[in-house]
Amino acid sequence: MTVLDVHIEEAGYEASHPQIHDIQFQVKAGELVGLIGPNGAGKSTTLKGIMGLLKFCKGDIRFMGEQKTYAYIPEKPIMYDAMTLWEHLEIAAAAYQLTTEVFHTRATELLQRFRMEEVKHQLPSSFSKGMQQKMMLIIGFLTKPDVYIVDEPFVGLDPRATKDFLMMLHAERERGAGVLMSTHVLDTAERICSSFVLVNEGSIVAQGTLSEIQARSGISDATLLDCFDALT
Repeated sequence: MTVLDVHIEEAGYEASHPQIHDIQFQVKAGELVGLIGPNGAGKSTTLKGIMGLLKFCKGDIRFMGEQKTYAYIPEKPIMYDAMTLWEHLEIAAAAYQLTTEVFHTRATELLQRFRMEEVKHQLPSSFSKGMQQKMMLIIGFLTKPDVYIVDEPFVGLDPRATKDFLMMLHAERERGAGVLMSTHVLDTAERICSSFVLVNEGSIVAQGTLSEIQARSGISDATLLDCFDALT
């Protein structure tokens, strides 16, 4: 079952200067799609277009899961300086209309998994970058949406937190959630993603499984990086 259908004819920050063109792909339930490309390729613009955050976006974006909901995990933590970690979680729970019982159960489990329970009543502005990023992961996983939109999730995470994150992603995919993940960490992407969308200069240059992209690049058994270099 498709949970996200993306068809962007063109989009950008001004109608007269579109940044991306002909971006079409789907994310299916249980699938992890890697959005791959160098800086300036159009990855962030694509994510913003999907979430309706661009002033100009011509196309059709459809969230098609049971709840038609998504969670966004940003590259740079977004927080309110005067609110504690727990208060951030309460806001997310209220926005998604979680019951008090469900909220407390999920929040407690996630805080324990990411080893943040002892700081839940502290201000995130005092956290390290890694702790702030873990807060973003906890908020995202709290809501259990149909689709996760994840932007460079490995920045600032230590190895243990990275493992916890990947385990949570695996569990959510087994539940039926789809994941769209933008990342520069190609060796990890190659290992965990079920398919890829390669973008360069605002357009898709290839998409599909690793074997399909290898065939497209003409280099059998090549790494994802080698394929990208050959195609661009």
